Amino acid sequence: MRPGRFGRCAAALGTAVLVTAALSGTPVGAAPATVEVRLIAFNDLHGNLDPPAGSSGEVTLPDGTTVEAGGAAYLATHVAQARSEADHSLVLSVGDNIGASPVNSALFHDEPTIEFLDQLDVSAAVVGNHEFDEGYAELQRIQSGGCHPEDGCQFREPYDGAGFPYLGANVTFEDGRPALLPYTVERVQGVPIGIIGVTLQDLPSLVTPEAVRGLAFGDEVEAIDRTADLLDRAGVKAQVVLVHQGDETEGGGPDECAVTPGPASEIARHASPKVDVIFTGHSHQQYNCVVEDPAGNPRAVLQGASFGRLLTVADLTIDRVSKDVVRSATEAHNRVVTRDVPPDPAVQQLVDEATEEVAPIANRAVGTITADLPRQGAPSGESPLGDVVADAQLAATAAGGAQVAMTNSGGIRAGLVHASSPAGEGDGVVTYGEAYSVQPFGNVTQTLTLTGAQLKAVLEQQWSGEETRMLQVSANLHFTYSASAPVGSKVTEITIDGQPVDPGASYRVTVNNFLAAGGDGFTGFTEGTDVVGGPVDLDAFIDYLGAHPDLAPPPADRITQVP
Repeated sequence: MRPGRFGRCAAALGTAVLVTAALSGTPVGAAPATVEVRLIAFNDLHGNLDPPAGSSGEVTLPDGTTVEAGGAAYLATHVAQARSEADHSLVLSVGDNIGASPVNSALFHDEPTIEFLDQLDVSAAVVGNHEFDEGYAELQRIQSGGCHPEDGCQFREPYDGAGFPYLGANVTFEDGRPALLPYTVERVQGVPIGIIGVTLQDLPSLVTPEAVRGLAFGDEVEAIDRTADLLDRAGVKAQVVLVHQGDETEGGGPDECAVTPGPASEIARHASPKVDVIFTGHSHQQYNCVVEDPAGNPRAVLQGASFGRLLTVADLTIDRVSKDVVRSATEAHNRVVTRDVPPDPAVQQLVDEATEEVAPIANRAVGTITADLPRQGAPSGESPLGDVVADAQLAATAAGGAQVAMTNSGGIRAGLVHASSPAGEGDGVVTYGEAYSVQPFGNVTQTLTLTGAQLKAVLEQQWSGEETRMLQVSANLHFTYSASAPVGSKVTEITIDGQPVDPGASYRVTVNNFLAAGGDGFTGFTEGTDVVGGPVDLDAFIDYLGAHPDLAPPPADRITQVP
């Protein structure tokens, strides 16, 4: 907590106490019966220090219009404003602060982002799946400090680590020992507030096996209940959960609750009634909901989109005697991080420094496009940028025998926009930094053999999880799916180079190593044989852009959706 954050002018405070005493009968000098605390949260920042471009930098308002939002310096200004409106406040992060980041954070192993979070005075963060992108040892370095073991300290020397704890109550070693702190406690005016962090149980399906080797991820509700009981026995009655898991929405503005009930709602309905508010993340959605806990009491369940575009604010009233939250008095809202405010100068200086240091690499032109290549898909789930990435991976591995290529939508992290960036490279020019934002993971392409039957089984797995995850496919692979058909029987009319796929024939398929290991629930790829490694996905993408100047968005004709 920053010194003086909760201070007020002594004369004004004295006047307020006298007026309150006169109206309520409280003796002059006595502490008020309640403590008001503002919680300010954000989720899925992904190292977006600069304002995100295109649709990734917009927020949809209730009337369907959009407003530009996001950017670390603007986020800092809005946090400061939200703090100024309350006597007591805490800033919290709901995971994926780092990983899948733009180049001015990623090339420094996201150390600039951690420094930014320290400037925001973040009190606690839960780990998201992307905190594990480079493995547990790197997460420990991010937490505790020290130079990167291979690249050294490239941004600050020394790197001091995060000034806040990373939490994970359901993250253990395989022998059951805690791998991360399960909670932290903040005291506001002598009243303790417990902050519990849990991440999604199926996190191992979202990262490479090497990244989480030796770790186990337990049930979210069990971890919340266990930790809530522990805090309660210690006298910590006011409890907040940061859960890196979320629901999908059916549209709506930042403060609407048009959610499709999913894993976050399930957790909120079943987690301990000792918990008073739940901040969620992971699904990059915006919603402000109230869900009844197992005792039938309402509690706020919120999420603030992603990339620093929204702040989620919950105002709590805590009874000084019981030390618990007066649930009926909770008020919550999502606040748009607009760009019509002055950017915070200290944060802007940090962002400018990181941007200037990577500029010689980031601003190098690698290709040209004739129009935007968005990562968002057509109704079928096919996206222009997904088409290009899949085509690039096939082009990079065709000489080695690859016949088709497929990639996961989640591995494509940002769209390409035709308009010039502030760096001034010119309209239609794609820079290395922009290409890096599209493919930031450094996954290696792998070509493997699947039978036609196995290929169909993989395509059916697009609907096997809690949410649909569409694969993006190369131009010579086509298929049709029925939205109303049962899971496991949705896909028909699969062709490669215009010929129907033979269930008994063998096909050479290129994917990234994440998919090859069964990532995103595509376990069918693990049945592939004769695996041969290829180039890094980013290199394949850049080579393809260079070989196809003035690249236009491909027609969305590879995936056909029928009723």
